[in-house]
Amino acid sequence: MNFKEIKTVLVLQPENPDGDSVASSLALEEIFGDQQKEVIIYSYVHIPDYLRYIQGTDRITDEFPNNFDMTIIVDTVTASLLENTLKGAKLSAISKKPVLILDHHPTENNLPIEHAEFYGGEGESVATGEIVYDLARKNNWEVNPTAATHIVESMLADTLGLTTEAVTGENVQVVAECLKLGAKMSEIDKRRREFMKKSPKIVTYKGVLLQRIEYLCDSKLALIHIPWEEIEEFSPHYNPSMLAMEELRNTEGVEISVGIKTYPDGKITGKIRANNHPLAGELAAHFGGGGHDYAAGFKTTEWKYEELKLELIKKSTELLK
Repeated sequence: MNFKEIKTVLVLQPENPDGDSVASSLALEEIFGDQQKEVIIYSYVHIPDYLRYIQGTDRITDEFPNNFDMTIIVDTVTASLLENTLKGAKLSAISKKPVLILDHHPTENNLPIEHAEFYGGEGESVATGEIVYDLARKNNWEVNPTAATHIVESMLADTLGLTTEAVTGENVQVVAECLKLGAKMSEIDKRRREFMKKSPKIVTYKGVLLQRIEYLCDSKLALIHIPWEEIEEFSPHYNPSMLAMEELRNTEGVEISVGIKTYPDGKITGKIRANNHPLAGELAAHFGGGGHDYAAGFKTTEWKYEELKLELIKKSTELLK
């Protein structure tokens, strides 16, 4: 793709923004900004408060621009994660210009943009930010200290601080190169810990969630259900499912942790984490989603919660044999 004639770049967030999608977008903003290009980062949904440790989130807008020369979609190839963004007049405007997809998930691309180009990096990337770094190196673009910081933030966010099973020496080398460019892990961690502090209300709610966990499949499957009323109240401050799931990874005997959210329009989303066996991606795919071996998710409107729960138990039992 020829970037020379591009003056304004639209970067699209998936509708479940996380540390990787936000930080990789801001890295692109820095890299293209050094080339005198304008970057507009658009998100249909509110960026949660707990991601505000990533400096620059205040520049992410929910106002779709009238003018741009190309679109970059980060951190997803799944249509359901852009269902409100890629439709109507917005999809029409995006489809008339070049589109580049940057994503590291081993998921089939079903985005409704036939002419989009896909770039997943040269190696086994653990985060979209790493793909941004690879793209910059491939095109001889400068990566300034702020861009390097965002790349490290994205990689730390998607690997639990470089501790997941997918992390290789090559991934760690990218982080090392970004540190040489000016990123400081101690400052990233200091900001993250400050913004991840939980209010008394959130801590109390976490206690309620932990009491509601269901242990199924001989306690190898841990399930937490978050209804819409709680999503509406707590999501702007902290991801409710992660409040419980961050504890489940350390629960003795649990192999699969699943957080399910249910919405008034019939939509159900699921977040899946696997502990010792690479089952998450396959389990998510069963419900139309995808992701990685140890971390995956799905979004569906084809199930009622109780039916989905029974199918989840059935499929998990099959995978755990």
